[in-house]
Amino acid sequence: MDTHLLDVFRTVAHLGSITTAARRLGFTQSAVSRQIGALEAEVGGKVFDRLPRGVALTETGRALLPYAEEILDRLAAARRAVDDLRRLDAGRLRVGAFPTAVAALVPRALAAFRAAYPSVGLSLLEGLTPALLDRLAAGEADVAVVSTAPSAPIDPARFTLHHLVDERLLVAVARGHRLADRTTVRLADLAADPFVVGSATAEQGLLRAGLPHGFRPKIDLVAADWTGKLGCVAAGLGVALVPALAARSAPPDVALLHLHADDESVRRIHAATPAGRTSPAAVTHFLAELRKEARQFAGAPLRGD
Repeated sequence: MDTHLLDVFRTVAHLGSITTAARRLGFTQSAVSRQIGALEAEVGGKVFDRLPRGVALTETGRALLPYAEEILDRLAAARRAVDDLRRLDAGRLRVGAFPTAVAALVPRALAAFRAAYPSVGLSLLEGLTPALLDRLAAGEADVAVVSTAPSAPIDPARFTLHHLVDERLLVAVARGHRLADRTTVRLADLAADPFVVGSATAEQGLLRAGLPHGFRPKIDLVAADWTGKLGCVAAGLGVALVPALAARSAPPDVALLHLHADDESVRRIHAATPAGRTSPAAVTHFLAELRKEARQFAGAPLRGD
């Protein structure tokens, strides 16, 4: 049933006059009469009795009117809902990110997004890249900030990658460390130093995979989060490899040093979305905020540079 005909019918029913309805709708009287006639042909009966002054609903018209109003009201509500999503006056955004991306990059992008679109609900899921990709594929996240390494490429048939920044590994040492005054170090200079790592199998992880072949860090202490890891470094208990994204979380009694170019490790940071899927407006705008923050991050000097 043509919703335009239903709208004309509802307007005439509410106003009780074809002439008045024609003025309200911006049509001629004859055009409204033709449309009412078309509706009557479709329903198989008269919906109005024509009176000397105006019109009155027939039994068929009275039966049809509440359904016409419900259809038109629901259609209007659907249009409003779609418009709200397009204008970001409603909806939600579920963001996944690996831990070091949560140190600064993702929260700053989320803050900028919330300031621009306060009506969109936000949620943040933290996890490692493989788990984040699983949640993205399962529809439990809308976008995920992930890291990639040459040894573990992400399947382009499942995910579209939006490159954000190339992240370098830094070395964190205590301010009193013998190398703290340097700006660049070789890993060989740290061969005798104990390393503080995030897990006992860190040599199997992403940070280890990016290190030069043959370098085996001496692992003494395991601290799962960056607060504990950098706290151990600050106390002089060891050194740590720190992704540049986590540099802002370093306390003032920790010095961050660059690795020599021959030892330098770089990992690529991407925002991942499901391949072959149309991104919601919220994701598109959040990606713009992520790229903006990533550009600022890439150009920011380390503290003390």
